[in-house]
Amino acid sequence: MDNLQFFLYLLLLAGSTYLIRVIPFVAIKDKLHNRFILSFLYYIPYAVLTVMTIPAIFYATKSPLSALAGLIVAIVFALRKKSLTVVAVAACATVFVTECFLPI
Repeated sequence: MDNLQFFLYLLLLAGSTYLIRVIPFVAIKDKLHNRFILSFLYYIPYAVLTVMTIPAIFYATKSPLSALAGLIVAIVFALRKKSLTVVAVAACATVFVTECFLPI
């Protein structure tokens, strides 16, 4: 790849990223009052984080069974309102113990 092609791609990437961030500010000038839109925008970060994290959970371990065990433990601890550190440590410990005893 030569420099001209690289900088063209870089310019396209920067432009598209800039437009995605600027268009909502230009298009929406008043404060939003629609409950559905506000709810939708509130949950977008959680949905995106979930979609990015769940596949990574299953590919980060030796076995999908240990990943599933860690995911279940993480969900249980999260539903019991434990802190992020406690949830992460419990899930990691579950995966570690499961992989130690699982014949692979």
